[in-house]
Amino acid sequence: MKKRHPDYIVVEGPIGVGKTTLAKRLAKSFNTELMLELAVENPFLPRFYEDPKAVALPTQLFFLFQRAKQIESLRQKDMFRPIQVSDFLIEKDKLFASVNLDDDELTLYHQVYEKLTIDAYSPDLVIYLQAPIDTLMKRIELRGYDYEKAINYNYLKKISDAYIDFFYSYTTSPLLIVNTDDFDLSKDEKNYNLLLEHIGRLPSGRHYFNPIAVEL
Repeated sequence: MKKRHPDYIVVEGPIGVGKTTLAKRLAKSFNTELMLELAVENPFLPRFYEDPKAVALPTQLFFLFQRAKQIESLRQKDMFRPIQVSDFLIEKDKLFASVNLDDDELTLYHQVYEKLTIDAYSPDLVIYLQAPIDTLMKRIELRGYDYEKAINYNYLKKISDAYIDFFYSYTTSPLLIVNTDDFDLSKDEKNYNLLLEHIGRLPSGRHYFNPIAVEL
């Protein structure tokens, strides 16, 4: 009997945690479509990391419009909810806005968000990846994106803490929390296969996956 897996899986987590890497791998394993957030297309992002206050609002609004467009495209493409893997949850846009915008900017942002009336599918499973800040900083440095070179520890901690707060009360979809500190999401076959098995038998609610130690 073929193993059942969720039809719509979203992988989320702070910058550098490996959500895109895992999303791509899951899409390949399940032979399904992949929807990725396109940070590299945001023309404000390099300036944001250099001087956040100067361009925080246009940076955030660009991402909001971009993500809303992707969600709408998904809805229009197939009314029967195609099997899909994504590396972003639309609700996380508000998470970043709350960290990056001042009060007046945040008020304007929320007005725009409400006008867009984003009607996104609820995922059948959200995989929330976690890692210590030092690990995130190392991964960001290793992947070497020019526009991320100005990311500092304090900003990354704010984002990571915001994710913790967000998912603490998240109940919209089944949630799988994965510790990735010792989990190489691109190469670790043993833990990845265990994760696939875990995904295939998850009931509703909140669950945890702690990778086993892999002998080198």
